[in-house]
Amino acid sequence: MAETRSSERALELAATLLLALASVATAWSAYQSRQWSGEQAVQTGRATAARISVNRVAALANRQLQIDVATFIQWVNAHEEHRPALAAFYAARFRPEFKPAFAAWIATRPFTDRAAPPTPFAMHQYRLKAKTRADHLDAIAAADSQVAKDANERADNDMLAVVLFATSLFFAGMSTKLQASSMRRALLAIGWVVFLGTAIWLAMLPVQLTT
Repeated sequence: MAETRSSERALELAATLLLALASVATAWSAYQSRQWSGEQAVQTGRATAARISVNRVAALANRQLQIDVATFIQWVNAHEEHRPALAAFYAARFRPEFKPAFAAWIATRPFTDRAAPPTPFAMHQYRLKAKTRADHLDAIAAADSQVAKDANERADNDMLAVVLFATSLFFAGMSTKLQASSMRRALLAIGWVVFLGTAIWLAMLPVQLTT
């Protein structure tokens, strides 16, 4: 009789402990899921802002390229028509970023050397700051998007942990309603296995305390 009571008390203690721990773990997992969801929202907003900046800066780079191409074509036409004054007029109006590439291209004697680059735009000296800036912003946007994706995955993982801890709570609660010791032990064993497995898995996940 005393042994039966001792066994019953052990089962009650195991059920109570599981209920307490699983309740705390469920609350913690729900909190972490919310924190990671907030992090996802923040990073998504940053990525969106960066994408908008990329589009704006890339549009500027395209306009600058069009200007450089247009003025260069006019210069070529004037040069081929043997109108040095008009050619000088266009050359004086080249954009500052285009002038180093044009000077380097002229130095290759493109009108007499067939091995020379076809245009100044093929020269490594031709660099658009706007394009470089757009590439940099695009890299930032990609990084922020990846962080947002990772945060979303972690939020989903924590929400799954909520479900698993709730499952262990269910088994712990059901074990207190049964009279048969064998059934109580079975349900508690399942509950503890689910709880411990989830807790170990959750311990390997990153923690987000602030957003």
